[in-house]
Amino acid sequence: MAPMPKFRLATHGRLQEWVAQEKDYFRAEGLDYELLVYLDMQKTWIDPNASGGEMRYGALESFQDNRPCDISSACHWAVNQASASGAGRMWGHAYGVSPSGIFVRPDSEIRQPKDLAGVEIGVGFHSGSHFSTVQMLAPAFPREQLRLKFLGRPTDRLDALIERKVPAANVFGAHVYVAEQLGYRKVVDTTFMEGFLLDPNANIEDVQRYFRALRRAQLDIDLEPERYKHYLLRELPQRYQDQVDAQAFGPGERIVFEPYTREMYEHALRWMQAVEIFSEEEIGKAPYQEAVVA
Repeated sequence: MAPMPKFRLATHGRLQEWVAQEKDYFRAEGLDYELLVYLDMQKTWIDPNASGGEMRYGALESFQDNRPCDISSACHWAVNQASASGAGRMWGHAYGVSPSGIFVRPDSEIRQPKDLAGVEIGVGFHSGSHFSTVQMLAPAFPREQLRLKFLGRPTDRLDALIERKVPAANVFGAHVYVAEQLGYRKVVDTTFMEGFLLDPNANIEDVQRYFRALRRAQLDIDLEPERYKHYLLRELPQRYQDQVDAQAFGPGERIVFEPYTREMYEHALRWMQAVEIFSEEEIGKAPYQEAVVA
């Protein structure tokens, strides 16, 4: 009889998986697993039609192309749309909240959200930075004044900001702390919700083991974040690791062990259609009971 395959899980640039591995919580729950580092996994995100310095390939497209893991994360909008369109099932018993913000150069004259009208903002296509920029700048100025430049992966956006290829960029997680330490200025906070997407063949008992381990890790992080912040360096390229002090970081994404409800699911789908990120034809049609493990 062939051995059961390892449960493949991805870090998504946060602390919880690293802490659960350090404390051996996954093994304690009986989970035979393989840890995939989000920074490395993003190297497979390739846009065959990239042109003009833009990359129209992001979190949603990576789900549609079958990320090589049994469970992974992205903003709840991308996970919601992926599950609604049949690319996997959303886990309905937890969600994350990730720090995020639109940053500008230290010498920028941009001071307030309204000053970003007509300014090119680097975001990731169909990713948290894309959706949260649309959401958080809606009160500041009319949508037709919003200018987005799709720059691919999280580090690509940080690079573009630092290399002065864009006047502003939306970054999340550890990249927020890097931007702050390097002197870049946050103009608007874009903190957003994260979701979890299960591979269609994921073993639900293994998923439950995974989340029990993460719950224990989250408590450790809440109690003593200073012991674990160094793990965020593993989610950054070496060139940034050498320029920052992890002890000055925040704890990054926090996992909330509360339901992602039918109301939340349907609200996200309606919002994405209302702001015309997706057309009526593109929006996922699967009902909550089919798209979400509740």
